[in-house]
Amino acid sequence: MRTNKAMGLARLPSKSWTVNRAWVLTANLAADLDAWLRLLTLHDHEDLAGAEPETMRFRIYHLPARLARHARRRFLRLERTWPWTEAFTACWRRLTTLPAPT
Repeated sequence: MRTNKAMGLARLPSKSWTVNRAWVLTANLAADLDAWLRLLTLHDHEDLAGAEPETMRFRIYHLPARLARHARRRFLRLERTWPWTEAFTACWRRLTTLPAPT
């Protein structure tokens, strides 16, 4: 419950039941995606394997990078001095090598 509150469940945006129901569903989905990301890709990083959503937000989700295009391809240029570059690249490699759901 603490994780879901950190993912937005603590702030219901409306007085309307329908809007708040969609908000709760979205917050629960975000908490599940965060948990699966840590489980599947960051299991060997001690400081990120059991991290709280706020920690994940500042270390992995808000990364200092630029999206560059060249020859119809896109490249993500990461800041070299960012301390969690290795964790992010390991996470990205593991995500891209997961098999497609059938």
